[in-house]
Amino acid sequence: MIARRRQVAVALAGLLTAAAACQAQHHDSKASARPAPPAPRGFTLVAAGDILPHSSVLDRARFDAGGTGYDFRPMLSAVQPLVSRADLALCHIESVYGDSTGGAPLTSPPEEAQGLAATGYDSCSTASDHSLDLGAAGVQRTLDTLDGAGVRHTGTARTDAEARAVTLLRAGPAKVAQLAYTADTNGVPLPQGEPWSVNLLDPARVVADARAARRAGADVVVVSLRWGTPGQDAPDPRQLELARELTAARTDGRPDIDLILGTHARTPQAYEKVNGTWVVYGLGDQITGEMYDNAGTQDPGGNLSTIGRFTFVPPARPGGRWEVTRAEFVPQLFDIDAGRVVDVNRAIGQGADLTGDRDRIREVVLSRGAAKDGLVMGK
Repeated sequence: MIARRRQVAVALAGLLTAAAACQAQHHDSKASARPAPPAPRGFTLVAAGDILPHSSVLDRARFDAGGTGYDFRPMLSAVQPLVSRADLALCHIESVYGDSTGGAPLTSPPEEAQGLAATGYDSCSTASDHSLDLGAAGVQRTLDTLDGAGVRHTGTARTDAEARAVTLLRAGPAKVAQLAYTADTNGVPLPQGEPWSVNLLDPARVVADARAARRAGADVVVVSLRWGTPGQDAPDPRQLELARELTAARTDGRPDIDLILGTHARTPQAYEKVNGTWVVYGLGDQITGEMYDNAGTQDPGGNLSTIGRFTFVPPARPGGRWEVTRAEFVPQLFDIDAGRVVDVNRAIGQGADLTGDRDRIREVVLSRGAAKDGLVMGK
């Protein structure tokens, strides 16, 4: 009798164990069936280099407009898909806007702003060595024109208050501050009584402005710098020094600057991760005419450029840094005969013989070891 009770107890224990196991398996299958929580949403940022229409470029834009005014949209149509798909798209305007005749040297017609807007650019840096070519009136006209086209701007200002304001841009869930500075103004003095007209490149000021942008609510701070030596595909010693100094600046352990975008070199330069921050020493000219080296020989490298594309994700903890999880460069070329910006990889896919241009761009961009930090060529 006792033995039978033991057998029953053992059998009952086995049933209970099996039932518990079955229940646990049921819960496990339900848990595995639940969808994983969505990853925190980040954003993509693309940045292109100088817009510098020479006379041949203006001739093409006038032809595309049917001989009346200027139309820059066809010129930029090949990059419109890439630019417009980004959460935030930035460019650099090298020359100021003149009147619609386009007759003044080293100026651009106001229709350029409409072309940039139609392509998908959200904001452009305007601090350059040509910012004061038409004095304070040129600054005023340029910024008024960009406002009218719905393109934000930074680097030059019409008033002291505007110069002190932070250009905050929405990029998906993030607020991005764009700051811009130029190393010089070709010797043209700042307008009398208006020292705030153009942001001059001073590292102490850049850091102070970056910190002010963070206090104003910026999740990510992007600094556009017009610097470097024209026609030189290697960053010069001053660029390297400034990159180290600016990326080393921190507040409470968090970098003050999250991305540096360089212009003015007229040719692509290296991308590099410095102190944990991506630096593009030179994007190259997105739109320009024929370029010549110091010996007066036409330099085809002056018509090459890149678009940088960076994917940011939110910090793991409040107050942390938005991190770049993917860094890419997209090779570009300005076809001076056709008057068109060319997406090099896409053109190669369609049969164009541009592999030499693509390889030259890739070699320069990766020349400071950015591949080891994850930089890849995008499409």
